[in-house]
Order: sequence, then structure tokens, then C-alpha cells
Amino acid sequence: MLSVASWAAYPVAATYGASKAAAWSYTNAARQQLKTQGTEVVAVHVGPGDTDMQAGFDVPKTPPADVARSALDALEAGRPEAVVDEISRNVKSTLHDDQALLYPALEAQFAAQLGD
Repeated sequence: MLSVASWAAYPVAATYGASKAAAWSYTNAARQQLKTQGTEVVAVHVGPGDTDMQAGFDVPKTPPADVARSALDALEAGRPEAVVDEISRNVKSTLHDDQALLYPALEAQFAAQLGD
């Protein structure tokens, strides 16, 4: 479970953003590694969610059911990420599409090293 903060750092939550960016990087590496055993890994990105962490903020929040549905839809479709809400889609749209361009080549290199 990641966050829009995986891609965009906010000054009031610098440590949170850094940890989510690190978790996103780990997720991308784990996806490649665990693929060899048939385990699928989906990164789930969402902005403010309707959780205890966001309870004190008066902002629109994504319901947990929407997050779960998006994650399962991404898994079923074989997508590496679930980008759940509008804020996450907007931030993601400003990034280079490394999932589609970078990772297939890295996965092929990893498989070659393993002798697959």
C-alpha cells in the first residue's frame, strides 16, 4: 500500500514521502524477483484515504472499498500499479512511464542472469 507521496514529496510530510518513495522502489524490485515464483506484486497509489491517519483533515477522501476494488482490478488485469484516485492519476501523468518502458528490459536481464 503506497501513496501519491511515492511520487511527490510534501514539505509537511517529508519523512512519510521518503518512506513511500523507498517502498515504491522496493515494490518494483520485488515484482521482478517474485515473478519467477509466480507471485504478482501490485503497487497501490492513493491520495487522502478515509483512514484514521487522515481523520483530522477536512479534504475529500477515497473510501477503503474503492482502494480495494482498484487494487484487485489491477491484479486481475496484470497491471503493475493501481492508481486509485484523481490526485494520484494527475501526479502519475506527469511522470515518465517507466513501468511500461524500463521494467520489461530489466526483467529480461534478471531472467537471463537466473538462466530462465
